[in-house]
Amino acid sequence: MKNLTRRSFVAASMFSTVAVASGAYAQTLPKPQRQNGVGGDDPGPRNATIDRDNPTLMNPPQTDSGTLPNLRLPFGDAHVRQESGGWTRQITERELPISTTIAGVDMRLNEGGIRELHWHKEAEWAYMTYGKARITAVTAEGKYFVDDVETGDLWYFPPGIPHSIQGLGPDGCEFLLAFDDGGFDENSTFLLSDWFKHIPKKVLAKNFGIDPSHLGNTPDPSEEYIFAGKAPGSLDSVKPKGADEVAEPFSHRMLKQEPIKTPGGTVRITDSSIFKVSKTIAAALVELEPGGLRELHWHPNNDEWQYYLSGTGRMGVFAGAGEARTYDVHEGDVGYIPFAMGHYIENTGTTTMRFLELFKSDHYADISLNQWLALTPPELVKAHLGLDDTFMNALKQQKSPVVSKDGGRKS
Repeated sequence: MKNLTRRSFVAASMFSTVAVASGAYAQTLPKPQRQNGVGGDDPGPRNATIDRDNPTLMNPPQTDSGTLPNLRLPFGDAHVRQESGGWTRQITERELPISTTIAGVDMRLNEGGIRELHWHKEAEWAYMTYGKARITAVTAEGKYFVDDVETGDLWYFPPGIPHSIQGLGPDGCEFLLAFDDGGFDENSTFLLSDWFKHIPKKVLAKNFGIDPSHLGNTPDPSEEYIFAGKAPGSLDSVKPKGADEVAEPFSHRMLKQEPIKTPGGTVRITDSSIFKVSKTIAAALVELEPGGLRELHWHPNNDEWQYYLSGTGRMGVFAGAGEARTYDVHEGDVGYIPFAMGHYIENTGTTTMRFLELFKSDHYADISLNQWLALTPPELVKAHLGLDDTFMNALKQQKSPVVSKDGGRKS
């Protein structure tokens, strides 16, 4: 009886300790309640990790209103396909229904890992987030392309152009792929091994001018999608002899572009005006310093697909008709802004925030709220907003795509 009592006492003490710890833990969670008492507590059950990472969804600003479809999804919520040479996951219109113009793929290739020779109906745009890779392609004119790319580089393959990707040393690579159709599915591309498996041997032999006995050992397509391989030789050693290289390269060094610099951060814009082959996807790489703001703006040419590379922030979206929504965004998230909706992104963290803006377009375009009002007759603006000369004098005729944490106010 004494042992039972002692055991019960220990158990009760442990439970009490856990309960106190759980209570303290719960106190750090955001509450769906404003300081003026609107809302209430959340006794649970609740997913503490999600709530802690998304306090703005739990307790949105009073300016939020109406109902909007989900405009953000972390790649961490996507299914991971693992293969012998690496892994891949995707966010398409299936995973994020609002994303109709662009689909995204996050892919990792180990050193020597090969994304097999293939092609697809959609154009492929890519941003290298880690390591080094070798890319190859051949055009309809019989011209070849081969290049080694690393962190901060882009590539673009037009629809129907066959290509490959291979991870290089010392630790392979990871990259973001974007396709100019939200309905794209990486599992439905045209694979070299898949086609070979579905052509009669005699036809293959006739096509290549060899005896059928030399054919028939092609691995199953399920083994080839991303498969382990050996690191290739030098770039010069793999270039085909006697063949012509493409006139316009399929790769671009985005990080080597001179950025637009402001006190709040930088912006690099890459579209077909400087990356000639990229006819269907335009992009911007934005860096926000702590407290920095991607200014209030919208895009007049298409929806915006975003990929958050580092940092934490907040994205506010105005949909018109009295509807607005604010989202917390983190490294690895995909965001989406439907056509012409006003929005901003603010760095709420303590480190530099970096993200990509992508558009299904050959050019980059945005409308700055500040510039619009600065170039509109002052009395007309005053009549609409009821604001004074201090506001009017603060307007800027030149765009400042990134605003510093103090808004550029003079002390």
